[in-house]
Amino acid sequence: MLRDALRDAGLEPRGTASSPPPLLLVACSGGPDSLALAEAASFFARRGDYRVGAVVVDHGLQAGSAEVAAEAAAKLGRMGLEPVQVRTVSVPASGMGPEAAARTVRYTALDAAVEETGAHAVLLGHTLDDQAEQVLLGLARGSGTRSLAGMRPVRGAYLRPLLGLRRSETEEICESLGLDPWHDPSNTDPAFARSRVRVEVLPFLEEKLGPGIAEALFRSSRILANDADYLDAVSAETFARLRTAPAAAENASAAEGDTILLPEEPLRELAPAVRQRVLALAAVELGGAQPSYERLRSVEALLRRTGSAGPVELVGKVSVYRQVRGQPVPQGPSGYGNLVFRKKSST
Repeated sequence: MLRDALRDAGLEPRGTASSPPPLLLVACSGGPDSLALAEAASFFARRGDYRVGAVVVDHGLQAGSAEVAAEAAAKLGRMGLEPVQVRTVSVPASGMGPEAAARTVRYTALDAAVEETGAHAVLLGHTLDDQAEQVLLGLARGSGTRSLAGMRPVRGAYLRPLLGLRRSETEEICESLGLDPWHDPSNTDPAFARSRVRVEVLPFLEEKLGPGIAEALFRSSRILANDADYLDAVSAETFARLRTAPAAAENASAAEGDTILLPEEPLRELAPAVRQRVLALAAVELGGAQPSYERLRSVEALLRRTGSAGPVELVGKVSVYRQVRGQPVPQGPSGYGNLVFRKKSST
């Protein structure tokens, strides 16, 4: 499984006379999943196929976290992994919630480790169970296709080679190899939504609907990932085509500085799944956040020309309005027949 994931990511084993084997870093908490992954990766290090190191991120959220991180690093060192880093981070109190805040600083620390070591990839120990939990959380939030597709097997330098493996299997690997994993108490803390899904919701669904729910959710995530990839590609091509049409052409779109114009008529003709993605791309292009479904529906309402011409305010200080006849558009040609996305000045 790990070998296939590395090859699929284009990381061929062994080096050449002029370059050493690729360096892989295992992100390891000391728990069963990441510890089993580290042991699997160490096999390839001993063969000389890859150089394998590890990063332990100490979030400092629990008493004794420094000792847990140090013990995890010691175990990784005994496996022969090199280098092994412990990175201590501070999780800020923010409106995004403790789990999201911890995730943000964790990836910042991992990114820094990649830059410092020149690693080719970071291996993450997420399993099939983690993916099933992610899909259920997306359903509870009313999320779209991309969110329901769950975690990507490959995202930049990050690889998730264990997504097809059950959590119970990683625990069996640790037991068979005599490894002593750490069990994070927050994984069963009902204060966290993911923990409630893990301890209460998935077992309940298994009891009431029969076994195989986690596997079914995983299959759904793979199907939806293919759908999302296709729709994202079509939408990106459509966005580029609409906003880069010649400025002199009828219903042309233009983008200058902090303003993007998209022609109304072509937008109306798009399938809703593509149109909403194109509108979201315009907002994100200007530095805004991914708009919610409700905000995108409000932007679409401008295309019906039956009510207000806007503006519709999006997160990230992006405003969207329908250009009315006779009103000029700054930094562009006459804008009648366009939706105008504008980034507000921060001053």
